[in-house]
Amino acid sequence: METKRRYEHPTPAAGTMPVAVSPERVLRVVARPGRNPGTPLDLDLVRALRVNRSAVERRAATIPTRRTVKKEWQAAWLLRAITCMDLTTLQGDDTPTNVLRLCAKAKSPVRPDLLAALGATEIGITVGAVCVYHAFVPVAVEALQGSGIPVAAVSTGFPAGLNPLPQRIEEIKASVAAGAQEIDVVITRAHALAGAWEAVYDEVRAFREACGGAHMKVILGTGDLATLVNVARASQVALMAGADFIKTSTGKEAVNATLPVGVVMTRQIRDYHERTGYAVGFKPAGGIRKAKQALDWLILMKEELGDRWLRATLFRLGASALLTDIERQLEHFVTGRYSAAHHHPMV
Repeated sequence: METKRRYEHPTPAAGTMPVAVSPERVLRVVARPGRNPGTPLDLDLVRALRVNRSAVERRAATIPTRRTVKKEWQAAWLLRAITCMDLTTLQGDDTPTNVLRLCAKAKSPVRPDLLAALGATEIGITVGAVCVYHAFVPVAVEALQGSGIPVAAVSTGFPAGLNPLPQRIEEIKASVAAGAQEIDVVITRAHALAGAWEAVYDEVRAFREACGGAHMKVILGTGDLATLVNVARASQVALMAGADFIKTSTGKEAVNATLPVGVVMTRQIRDYHERTGYAVGFKPAGGIRKAKQALDWLILMKEELGDRWLRATLFRLGASALLTDIERQLEHFVTGRYSAAHHHPMV
């Protein structure tokens, strides 16, 4: 897999000394506004993708060890992580009451006394979105009305994605009609495992059309894709098909979001951005429960994609229990003590 950035140095004007180029050199890409419209499927590019697994794993291993964020900088990064969080409940025992309480937490994710101590009361900290099953979309939309927090619905036969295609498309349309502003769709992993990339592309294009104005997050189910090469190819096909975000997992697989997978997927986003000018978001989901993990993912985004990808428009963390641990870490920063988890209830 291509890992190097393509840089160009600006030509200095006549009679001036060249300016030293910083490590954040200028990418040879023209940024384009608006959503990713997708591109025609380029099978030659997709099939040519290769991944050096050992190199990717070494790179991923440096992320938790090479960078540390402490004290007030850590508190600031954790607040940023909250604003990029898709606060999620996808359990079999979900009820309207649970969803209402989750929405209340989404609007006020950190205790007011902690925000006051951090000097962050006026910032307006809220989560990036609330993610629920289709059945609870109307409840969440009503609860979040006027807050500016979008509702995301998991659709297309979540989590397996094995429902008939027309049924999955109708589910997307129903969620959009109910008020969902973001749709998390699931690819058919069997297509990816069989190398049927045309089928994956056509499926995601159909999902994109059904989403209309709602943003589409494409779940690859990376824990089921067997190899990092399949992860890279599935990522690139989803980008070509018009994904607004690519997402690691449903959270229901045996293996969910891992940093090596994150390295592969973010580099496909970077490659697509350099080729087309369109910026696509990234969402790791599943198994992210600790504040330290959230920091690792933020560091990955900063180093692989840059500061632009440190905002909710291009980065989301799919999580539920994570918020409790972040609140505990913020309280430790303020008071020097860790509180019990039940002092920061989720629902």
